[in-house]
Amino acid sequence: MEPILVTGGTGTLGKHVVRRLRDAGGDIRVLSRKPHTGEEGVRFLTGDLISGLGVDAAVRDAATIVHCAGGPRGDDVATRNLVTAAARAGRPHIVNVSVVGADRVPIRSFIDRNAFGYFDMKRKTERVVEGSGLPWTTLRATQFYDLVFFVAEKLTKLPVVPYPTHSEFQPVDTDEVAARMVELALAEPAGLAPDIAGPRAYQFRQLVRCYLRAAGRSRPMLPVHVPGGASRAVRAGAVVAPDRAVGKRTWEEYLADRFAQSEHGS
Repeated sequence: MEPILVTGGTGTLGKHVVRRLRDAGGDIRVLSRKPHTGEEGVRFLTGDLISGLGVDAAVRDAATIVHCAGGPRGDDVATRNLVTAAARAGRPHIVNVSVVGADRVPIRSFIDRNAFGYFDMKRKTERVVEGSGLPWTTLRATQFYDLVFFVAEKLTKLPVVPYPTHSEFQPVDTDEVAARMVELALAEPAGLAPDIAGPRAYQFRQLVRCYLRAAGRSRPMLPVHVPGGASRAVRAGAVVAPDRAVGKRTWEEYLADRFAQSEHGS
């Protein structure tokens, strides 16, 4: 198998992608800002996508680049540096992860950007990949269970838990997204691939209540109407994909496993 570079390979999604590619017998490189000790089948390279430092060396000879790195700020700049270096090195296949709703959540105000700016950033990143001149595939996924868990954990530390009214989400298991990313990386460029979403849509309050029940806790909850065009789009279903409910693991199953691991200290 020709060399595959994974950006963000130590992150929430990337670590699953790296494991699956390694198990498939891939020659894997991982670009990371911090040095890491290599392991069988995986070589770590130090570099920074925002500054561009080390990126040329990382992309050299890579036949495929699985782009898992990202964040709420600067993702478009980082991606532009990546695809520019990749184009200098050859014509690798760029496999990019994005978010369901990137093209449907309008960001026009401070409130929109503060609450949902991530969607705008991912759409800008998509455009960078699409305009790179390189063969590309983009997979839009709904929110990962890991993110929902993190948010629920933080919110339920408050004496009263605020939640956005009439806001539906359809989170998905991170490893199931990784499995699909690997399938796409090992296939021909597909452009915009079909979305991937979890098996069930939930109101946000349901997600939090499931978390509290699994944690054996209770909290009063307070509905909050969030103004702005982005929130209006979310209430209208912009971030769910009911026709792409291809994930198998439910939020309840994820929570049961997560708390069981905590009880066993792992």
